[in-house]
Amino acid sequence: MGFTLEEILWYLVLLDSLSVNIIIWFFPKWYEKRFKNFSKYFPASKGWSLWYLILVLWIGYALLRLDIIL
Repeated sequence: MGFTLEEILWYLVLLDSLSVNIIIWFFPKWYEKRFKNFSKYFPASKGWSLWYLILVLWIGYALLRLDIIL
């Protein structure tokens, strides 16, 4: 069974949302220090990152119910 485009994109977005949550919850100072100019325009926000993860999981659940992933 091969991977579909939707499945690949969802896994990439899931990986991104998980990495954002790990960085913002456990390493916020590293983010601000490493990306000084970028963090001025996109500050580390726990609420935003958690909401992002919830939305990605919700889309994954919908794709799972449609038998597109796994």
